[in-house]
Amino acid sequence: MREFFLWLIESLYGITVTVGIANYGIAIVMLAVLVKLVMFPLTRLQTKSMKAMQEIQPEIKEIQKKYAKDKEKMNVEVAKLYQEKKVNPMASCLPLLIQFPIIIGLFNAMRAYFVPELGASFLWVGNLGEPDLWILPILAGLSTFLQQKVSMAGDVSSQQKTMLYIMPVFMGWISRTFPAGLALYWLSFNIVSVFEQLVIKGTIQSKVGEETAK
Repeated sequence: MREFFLWLIESLYGITVTVGIANYGIAIVMLAVLVKLVMFPLTRLQTKSMKAMQEIQPEIKEIQKKYAKDKEKMNVEVAKLYQEKKVNPMASCLPLLIQFPIIIGLFNAMRAYFVPELGASFLWVGNLGEPDLWILPILAGLSTFLQQKVSMAGDVSSQQKTMLYIMPVFMGWISRTFPAGLALYWLSFNIVSVFEQLVIKGTIQSKVGEETAK
């Protein structure tokens, strides 16, 4: 995995060299955009699944209230509701699960590879292989909050509300220990995700409007 990302980053860096703006930071931003394009079908499935989950939240709450003293029956009824509504709660986790090996591969590649002499600097960051202790972590945390906020709509669960605030703090803090290149990747990924979510939601709402009109 590490070798693959080394090759991929080098290939994207080669593109920046060809167009006369040689920079590994730009290559990392390009990588984030490329990953989002590849993951678009899964992200669209995730968004539709989250929307469906939000729509049936009132029914889930009714089941939880009705079978509060019988957890086993509650789980059976919730599972039956998922089946009736054709909702897969695990679908919303797929993009995140796919991201884990990508992040690990990038972490190993950047930590072992980048040095200033290779042009691995970007804006205020002198070496993308070393941690940026403040600016990128703060931006990574804020962009994580924004990305989650945009992806949520309607009646959300208490767990989602909790994650809305915990995840940004966690990502911001842990980014202080990552190579700055990885924090830059996460920031770029989140920014592209926000625009992607707006496009997907607009498309879904347009289709719902057309079906309602019919």
